[in-house]
Amino acid sequence: MKVMIRKSERGYSAYVPKKDLEEPIVRSETEDLWGGVVTLKNGWRLDLPPMPADTRLPITVEARKLADDE
Repeated sequence: MKVMIRKSERGYSAYVPKKDLEEPIVRSETEDLWGGVVTLKNGWRLDLPPMPADTRLPITVEARKLADDE
């Protein structure tokens, strides 16, 4: 699914246009956000693609939503 990742003074957030959903990212598997699983405030877990740590934001990426048991 397409996900826009943004950064504000409150931290990172993810916006999913098809669901008209914007949620803060509360946990990241990797220190630089990319190439791992992030957890949104609503409990969704998204697998983000590997990207350079200095990737400019905002950016739209193809992420995979993980099921609760993954």
